Amino acid sequence: MSKGKYTNIQACADQKGVIAAAAMDQRGSLRQAIAKARGGEVSDAELLEFKTAVTKILTPHASAILMDVEYGLPAIEARAPGTGVLLAYEKSGYDTNVKGRLPDLLPEWSVRRLVEAGANAIKILLYYNPFDDPHINRIKHAYIERIGAECAGLDVPFFLEPIAYDDNLGNEKGFEFAKVKPKYVAAYMEEFSKERYGVDVLKVELPFNITFVEGTSAFGGTAAYTRAQALADLKATASAAGKPFIYLSAGVSDAVFRESLELAAEAGVPFSGVLCGRATWQDGIPAYAKQGVQALEDWLADRGVQNIESLNQVLAKAAKPWWTIYGAEPVVG
Repeated sequence: MSKGKYTNIQACADQKGVIAAAAMDQRGSLRQAIAKARGGEVSDAELLEFKTAVTKILTPHASAILMDVEYGLPAIEARAPGTGVLLAYEKSGYDTNVKGRLPDLLPEWSVRRLVEAGANAIKILLYYNPFDDPHINRIKHAYIERIGAECAGLDVPFFLEPIAYDDNLGNEKGFEFAKVKPKYVAAYMEEFSKERYGVDVLKVELPFNITFVEGTSAFGGTAAYTRAQALADLKATASAAGKPFIYLSAGVSDAVFRESLELAAEAGVPFSGVLCGRATWQDGIPAYAKQGVQALEDWLADRGVQNIESLNQVLAKAAKPWWTIYGAEPVVG
């Protein structure tokens, strides 16, 4: 492994090689959530204020912070010493008038410019259906190849976040998609582990929707999987990975995300940490919307820190160093 890739992945991990990162790159969804809680508009300055508070209060308990450059770039200055920085390179959302949820990059940015802005690593979110029209997936494969090559040229790590979907099945939170989700997650983990893409770390979904897992506290009454099936799906998706992988929280509550990770621990899968956003801080949105930044900071210092420390306790027991998938710590060349 190159020196730059190794050094900068390590910069985003803790001393044991586990990535315990906080995500604060939400853009439109954060604005909408604050506006809904407030019943009024939210300015760009307020988005930055929110992101800065989260960064300041939570990064003493995290190994890295994921941030956007449109609204949150100054917030990374508030991070705790020694905290790694991941910067998002993709535009938020997608054009709903074009089939395939096609991705696009921020036009005023490049990997070089993101590194100059302080990035230890580059993050891309990609909506991906492994079984979509081949033409659509060729576009997405070429897109990821270009970003991988750009990261390789600057010797900076590439974190890829594929999000499974199938427009023919409808809502990704629904029962029909839940039944096929394990197959979709396994397929994208296998695909983007190929060397041609240049991905260094996969940021992936858990291969089930825990609302449909029997025997969990989050079970909603309709079963798509037994607990044993969920454990088997965790093992199957992990075995499809040829790159280190970490789990994302996908907007569920802190308690639900921890329970999901405890299932991963029970399955014995070698996940290397998390990139966790909303599960940690989303319940602080009403405090900010109605009472301002001091109320948010007070909430974060209490509940937010409790959330992230509870998550860190699960990681301490279950997560493996990011180099585990290689069998040993990489030789740096």
